[in-house]
Amino acid sequence: MEKDKQDLTKEKIDLYEAKKSGLMKMGGESLIRKQHELGKLTARERLDRFFDPESFQETQLFVKHRSTLFGLGEKEIPADAVITGFGLVNGRTVFAAAHDFTSAGGSLGEMHAGKIWKVMDMALSARKPFVSLNDSGGARIQEGVPSLEGYGGIFYRNTIASGYIPQITAIMGPTAGGAVYSPALTDWVFMVKKSSYMYITGPEVVKAVIGEEVSHDELGGAVAHATKSGVCHFATESDEDCLAKIRTLLSFLPDSCHSPSPLASCTDSHDRECSELDTIIPDKANRVYDMKRVIMAVADKGEMFEPHELWAKNIIVAFIRIMGRPIGVIANNPRFIAGVLDVNASDKASRFIRFCDAFNIPLLTFTDVPGYMPGTRQEWSGIISHGAKLLHAYSEATVPKITVVTRKAYGGAYLGMCSKQLGADYVMAWPTAQIAVMGAEGACNVVYRRELSAAADPAAKRAELVRSYEEQFNNPYFAAGLGIIEEIIRPRDTRKRIAALLGALKDKAETRLPKKHNNIPL
Repeated sequence: MEKDKQDLTKEKIDLYEAKKSGLMKMGGESLIRKQHELGKLTARERLDRFFDPESFQETQLFVKHRSTLFGLGEKEIPADAVITGFGLVNGRTVFAAAHDFTSAGGSLGEMHAGKIWKVMDMALSARKPFVSLNDSGGARIQEGVPSLEGYGGIFYRNTIASGYIPQITAIMGPTAGGAVYSPALTDWVFMVKKSSYMYITGPEVVKAVIGEEVSHDELGGAVAHATKSGVCHFATESDEDCLAKIRTLLSFLPDSCHSPSPLASCTDSHDRECSELDTIIPDKANRVYDMKRVIMAVADKGEMFEPHELWAKNIIVAFIRIMGRPIGVIANNPRFIAGVLDVNASDKASRFIRFCDAFNIPLLTFTDVPGYMPGTRQEWSGIISHGAKLLHAYSEATVPKITVVTRKAYGGAYLGMCSKQLGADYVMAWPTAQIAVMGAEGACNVVYRRELSAAADPAAKRAELVRSYEEQFNNPYFAAGLGIIEEIIRPRDTRKRIAALLGALKDKAETRLPKKHNNIPL
């Protein structure tokens, strides 16, 4: 009798092992080979490379679709074309879902969506990050409306999770139609060059409807979305590069809005001087310099991690560490259209500020801004409301906020770059700073109009008045004298002043008016 029980148990275990083995083969050798020929890893290979070795724990492997329409009743779709579970990334728990393109093209149906709902719900309950690796043909048309409901449930969970846990999407193949909205609802979007694309309607529909001919890559490839639309934050070289960069990003992020920021080991010094900054500002106001050198000079070991590197280059957003703690940096970039604020730069910075504030990451702002971009294109594109987003985002943020004015800080753009009146905890300026309503030339045209028109030598008079204006107003001393900025510092002291301030402000707490939520000018 005991032997019969053992044989029965072994038989059932063998059956389990056989079923599991079949599901682990995904769409089969030929489709896996095709995936590799396209330069893409399979879903399981991606998860194996993303998570720490031997740490991934799969959930709901045996889930099956239950549709019988259009011949689906006879079709086996291993794991219903999506692999879900959790594991460790750099020793920290992360939840994930990965579409399996080798199984029914990774198409999303009712049960497929249910698996994603489950792992997202687990991430929310556990208060851990969620990562989605997208490689899918979209909704499973044969299942009809239930597949659309599947997307709806994902969108809802993306929204509920927003600002609560970090959400990251990697586009590693096709993502089209309704499938694109989940990535757009998450915090960060990675794409892989030449093998991934995302768009609302594909090239065929575009040609049929408006007669425009465009390729998949031109319409919605990684470079297009990284340079033109700003939908993509990171355009990566390969699947492996994409997964490695997601791991790097996670190293800067807390598990949730209730978790402490990860503290990295630091061999850098809190009082290290940055002597190279003493000579970085050019001798003429219209000459450019590399703001990224400023950021890297103050960062631990000169390291920075930059989202949106290819979009709205007139402003920089980046993660750095100071004494091992993650910091969010926003900086005007004089190398591109003089670092002015325009529609895209305002959107880019505002989104980054709100993310950092949601996850308690302090904000460091470097200001060198001549103003907002003028012209009909910007006005008709809504620079007023888009620029207001930046004011709203900075004012709303309650994390420690430190601002350093390196050179120009003019007019409303000066206010927009985290001025004292937008809630900056401490504003410092270099001796090279020019804090004023506008530049000397423009101000003289307004203030001294009569004197210039009456002058015997208008050119000489203008030069005299410009010099006088610069001496009186176009410097940091007038603002410091009125307490509009807290301090003027030597550029070389920037890192140690920031490090000291971050230490002093680490327990900062602000209580705002009780309300349901703000109404940011979207």
